[in-house]
Amino acid sequence: MEKPVRKPILIICGVLVLAVAAFLLFGRDGTPGDTSPEAGFARDMATHHAQAVDMAFIVRDKGPAREIRSLAFDIINTQSNQRGMFQGWLQQWKLSQATDQRPMAWMSGHGHGATPAATPAATPGVMPGMASADELTKLKQARGTQAEVLFLQLMIRHHEGGVQMAEGLLKLSTRSEVVSMAQKIVDGQSGEIKLMTELLKQRGAQPYPSILKSQ
Repeated sequence: MEKPVRKPILIICGVLVLAVAAFLLFGRDGTPGDTSPEAGFARDMATHHAQAVDMAFIVRDKGPAREIRSLAFDIINTQSNQRGMFQGWLQQWKLSQATDQRPMAWMSGHGHGATPAATPAATPGVMPGMASADELTKLKQARGTQAEVLFLQLMIRHHEGGVQMAEGLLKLSTRSEVVSMAQKIVDGQSGEIKLMTELLKQRGAQPYPSILKSQ
C-alpha cells in the first residue's frame, strides 16, 4: 500500500527540484537567473574590464608615446561602456552585482549541456589573463619605454583572457544581446592584440606566452 503513496511524493519532489533549478538559471520571466552563464559572464567580465581600465589609466598618466596613449584611451572608453552594460543587464534581470559563486563557475555550462572541456584553458575559480598585484605594482613603478612594454605585455595577456571568456559564453548562450556583446569582445580584443603585438615589436619586445595556445 506504500508504493502508490510514495510515487506521487517522489514525482512532486522531482518537479520542485527542477523548478528551483529553472528559476536559478532563467529567473521568473525567462530572463537569465542567478547561476546562469549570462549572469556569470556579466559579473566576471565587469570585474575583468575594471582591471583593464585601471591599467590603461596607469600607463596613460605616465605620458607615453602617442600610439600608447591612444590605445589606453580606447580601452578606457570601450571597456568602461561595456562594463556599464554588464551592470545594466544584471539590474534589468533583477540580479545582484555580487555573488557567492566562485569566479568562472558559469564556464561549466550549468543547464546548457556544456562541460568544462569546452574551455580547456580556463582555470576553475580564476579569471584568465588577470594581472597579479605584484605585476600591477611593477607597472605603477615602471617609467618610459619599460612602462610601455610592460603595459602591452600585460594587456595582451589580459585581452587573451577576455577573448577566452567571451568565446566560452558563445558556446553556452543563445541570448541575443549577450551573444552579440561576446562576439564584439572577441573581434575587438583580437584586433587590439594584433596591434599591441606590433607595438611591442617596434620596441624590441615580445608578448608573454599566449594563454590561448592550449585551446
